[in-house]
Amino acid sequence: MKDFRKDFPLFTNIDKQGRSIAYLDNAATTQKPYAVLQAQEEYYKNKNANPHRGAYDLSIEATKVLDDVREKTKRWLHVPIDGEIIFTKNASESLNLVAYSYGMTYIKEGDEIVLAVSEHHSNLVPWQMVAKAKGAHLTYLYLNEEGRITLEEANRKITSKTKLVAIAQVSNVTGLVSPIEEIIGLAHSKGAVVVVDGTQGAAHLAVDLENMDADFYAFSGHKMLGPMGIGVLYGKKKYLNEMPPFLYGGDMIEYVEEQSTTYAPVPQKFEAGTQNMGSIAGFGAAIDYLEQIGMSQIQRIEEDLTRYLLERLSSVSHVNIIGSSSLENRIGVVPFVVDGVHPHDVVTILNKDLVAIRSGNHCAQPLHSFLKVPATCRASVYLYNTKEDIDRLADSLKGVRRWLGYGA
Repeated sequence: MKDFRKDFPLFTNIDKQGRSIAYLDNAATTQKPYAVLQAQEEYYKNKNANPHRGAYDLSIEATKVLDDVREKTKRWLHVPIDGEIIFTKNASESLNLVAYSYGMTYIKEGDEIVLAVSEHHSNLVPWQMVAKAKGAHLTYLYLNEEGRITLEEANRKITSKTKLVAIAQVSNVTGLVSPIEEIIGLAHSKGAVVVVDGTQGAAHLAVDLENMDADFYAFSGHKMLGPMGIGVLYGKKKYLNEMPPFLYGGDMIEYVEEQSTTYAPVPQKFEAGTQNMGSIAGFGAAIDYLEQIGMSQIQRIEEDLTRYLLERLSSVSHVNIIGSSSLENRIGVVPFVVDGVHPHDVVTILNKDLVAIRSGNHCAQPLHSFLKVPATCRASVYLYNTKEDIDRLADSLKGVRRWLGYGA
C-alpha cells in the first residue's frame, strides 16, 4: 500500500527526537498534499485574474478554472441534472445561506423544524434564529443508548407539521453515520425539505446526491484535503431559483437600475463578489487526489485504522469511549474521556508527546448536555494516518493520570 504521508509536507517536519506529529485531529481539518498547494500556487502565478470580469485571455482562463472545478464537484458528488453547486467560504456559510434564503422566506408561524440534538452549532443556531423570527417550533431527534439517530425516533418526530429537517450525515463528535436516505424519504413523504450537513460525510464516504435526494447538502473543502476558505452548497434548482440572494454585490446581478435590480441566474445569484479562486483551484486538486486513490480504498484504509483506534483506546485503563464502540456505520472519529482528568488537560499532556487530538464540546454543546458530559477528547483519522500514530496516542494516554499525580 502506498505511503500517503510522503504526499504531505507537514509530515516531513521532524523534531529533535526524530518524530513527526501524530496528527489525529482530522475531523477539525485535514492536512494538504503537495498537489493542492501546487494548484494554488499555479493559479496565483499564472492564472490570477477576476473570473467573469474580463474579455481578455487571463480572465477567461480564470473563469475556466472556476467552471471546471464546479463541474468536477458535480461529478464527484453525482449531482443530478436538476441540482446546482454554489461555492461559499465554508459549510457554516452554506448552511446559513439556506437558513436565511430558504428558511426566512418559506418557514411560517406554527411550522415545525426538526433537528438532531447532535448537530454542529452551524446546523443548529441558524435554525434557532429562523424559528425565533418566524414563530416556528424546533423539535429534536434524540439519540439511543449507542448515540445513534434511529428511524423509530425520526418516525415519531417528523410529522405533517414538519416543514424542514436539518441533519448531519455523520456526527462530528461521535463519527456515527445517520440513516440519511431513509430519513430524507420519510421527510419528503410528509412534505418537508431536508438540509444535510455533509461536512464529515463528503471526506470519508462516497456521496451520491442523485440517490440520496437531499434538497440541500453542505460541506467544507478543508475537511477533505482542500484549502481553507472554500465551501460547497448543493441545492435543487427548484428551490434555488425561487430563493432570494443571501449576499448582494458584484457578479450576482443581471441588471441594476436606480430603484430595482434583476439578479443573475443560479449559481451566480448566490456568489456575490470575487470568489476565493486560489482555494477553488486547490479544492479541484483535492478532488483529483481523492479520485486517484478512490473512495473505496480510502474507506478500507479508514476502517482498518478505526478498528485499531477503538481497540487501542479500549485497552487503556481509565479511558472511556463515549457512545458506540462498534465499527458499524461510523467513520474514524472517536470521542472519549479519561477518568478524573479534564479533556483540555489530556490534550495538553498529549501535546508534549507530539500527539494532536481535539478537546472540548466540538461545537456541539446540546449533544454534550444530552450525553451528560461537559467535554470530550476526540481522535480522528484520515488516509495518511498510521497504526504507529494510534500507538503513540495510546501510549501517551497511559501516562496522563500519572503525570497529574494519580497512582495509575
